[in-house]
Amino acid sequence: MVSGFLWPFFRVASFFMVIPMIGSQLVPVRIRLGLALVVTVLIVPVLPEMPLYDGLSVENFIVVAHQILIGSLIGFLVQVLFQVFVLGAQITAMQMGLGFASTSDPANGVSVVILGQYYLMIIMMLFLATNGHLIMIEVMVRSFYLLPVGGDFMATESFWKVAITGSWLFSGAMLIALPAVTALLVVNFSFGVMTRAAPQLNIFAIGFPFTMLMGLFVVWVGMSDLLDHYYRLTEHALDYLEKLLEPGS
Repeated sequence: MVSGFLWPFFRVASFFMVIPMIGSQLVPVRIRLGLALVVTVLIVPVLPEMPLYDGLSVENFIVVAHQILIGSLIGFLVQVLFQVFVLGAQITAMQMGLGFASTSDPANGVSVVILGQYYLMIIMMLFLATNGHLIMIEVMVRSFYLLPVGGDFMATESFWKVAITGSWLFSGAMLIALPAVTALLVVNFSFGVMTRAAPQLNIFAIGFPFTMLMGLFVVWVGMSDLLDHYYRLTEHALDYLEKLLEPGS
């Protein structure tokens, strides 16, 4: 009975250590472990029967490492989903001249572009408003059926798929930033033509504030499509996660 509770706890605890918001530095480790304990108690009755192992056997430690790996990978993919929007905002900010406007991110302890922090807060609110936290708990429960404790390990191709998430991160970020980048490219091209036509004009004096103003306008207009981007990328992330949890042969 003890083993039947510990195996899910290792997987759930590693998930809560990596997932955004809950796994950030703002949430103490004790709170994360307590939340993992509560979630484990709630989902244990619906999980398949857990195997029993000797407490000091080598197989026991291998199973523990496997559960931590699975939980960490699920949380990592959710982290990549959030960083898609942050990276898209950073690309937009660099193009509009706001790359120097950075602030300290208390969640990760690093300095980020303020526009990226703004996008991150919006995505966090969308994640909670659309019951994303409940969906991830459902995904966690389903993972015990796809990769049961003591069953087959993850497929070797799954680790390659984790590496490929880097390309998905940059492609998704570019998709979000593409309208702003295209609009600002036209603006910069126009200023380049003006510089060639009238070299005596101080283009830098009026170009920088106009580019920033145009960038803010494009970001404001693009907010209407942010929810569609969120739904589309979230659906892709969930499908990708299901393929990631395929057992090995």
